[in-house]
Amino acid sequence: MIIPFHRAFLDDNEINSVAEVLKSGWITMGEKTFEFEKNFASYTGASHAVAVNSCTSALHLALKAIDLQPGDEVIIPAITFIATWEVITYFGAVPVVADVEKETHLLDVDSFLKNITPKTKAVIPVHYSGQPCDMDPIMGIARSKNIWVIEDAAHSLPAYYNGRAVGTIGDITCFSFYATKTITTGEGGMLTTDNPQIADRVKRLRLHGISRDAWNRYSSGGSWKYDVEEAGYKYNPTDISSAIGIEQLKKSNEMNKMREEIASKYNSCFAKNDLVEIYPVREGRISSWHLYPLKIKIENLTISRDMFIEEMKAQGISTSVHFIPLYRFSCFKGSGYLPKDFPNSEFIFSREVSIPIYPGLNNKEVDYVAETSLNILEKYKK
Repeated sequence: MIIPFHRAFLDDNEINSVAEVLKSGWITMGEKTFEFEKNFASYTGASHAVAVNSCTSALHLALKAIDLQPGDEVIIPAITFIATWEVITYFGAVPVVADVEKETHLLDVDSFLKNITPKTKAVIPVHYSGQPCDMDPIMGIARSKNIWVIEDAAHSLPAYYNGRAVGTIGDITCFSFYATKTITTGEGGMLTTDNPQIADRVKRLRLHGISRDAWNRYSSGGSWKYDVEEAGYKYNPTDISSAIGIEQLKKSNEMNKMREEIASKYNSCFAKNDLVEIYPVREGRISSWHLYPLKIKIENLTISRDMFIEEMKAQGISTSVHFIPLYRFSCFKGSGYLPKDFPNSEFIFSREVSIPIYPGLNNKEVDYVAETSLNILEKYKK
């Protein structure tokens, strides 16, 4: 049996929606994108939603919108994708890396607090695997110290913290629609905010800082005249990708239920095994279950995490690791960060492996993944 790490959950609805756009003759950003933004804002409960071509673009624009300056500091967790770090460097600002919670892999509140200095401009909590960070204390600390909160919600649609939807908690939230995410447009992202000034500025910045997008210039009743209000970027999505997003959003709840059911089955299989640690979702939080991260107990095994991955691959099961801690990359050489300074991140990195979880993964496949995992662990038990 061959089981890929991810398969997109697409059907004729997406195909027909894209065909409709192609037949319309207008394929760049236009009515479909504006419809997608409206539907996304309604779905999350956010006042404003702005579509872009990636979550990385959304994070970049979020930092631009808060006027991040050279020398400003932005606190981020060590366990995240590199994009969370790299967008800060675009401004000549300083990424400050904090440790994470050993159990949840989420930004550790005490480490966040310890890393705040007079130069701290923002914090980017990353909702790892789909579970929200502990946002009440993070928001409380941020508000008391005049720090912007930009949520990296690349994994987290839909997700909830104490009854509030991710997308409505921090100052700005950034979502991903990459091919493996909980909904996809192939490539794409969305920024949500309740701040109308930020939303308006991001809309300009995503298309060169131009005051009027192409739809408003070239559609009937439009005018060719426009102004460039500030230097912007080429970050707009297309109506082709937005057409896919509209259909994906319609079945977001259905797909989330499928992932929840798979996670529940995995939990039942792994919960009582002393060779693996399942990922906990804290009380008051609802995860999107973008990932199902296991931590294998290497102290009880004769193989490493990497060897476990190779054993799974030999049985036809693709897995991944989320993530290599930021400070381990070559680009951090000379930064002063050392693995010993991040004990929780190091603990996670030596043990974590993400196994397949996505809509369309059937019961037989789920059973095969779980049983194969346990068989390998048992084979190499000390």
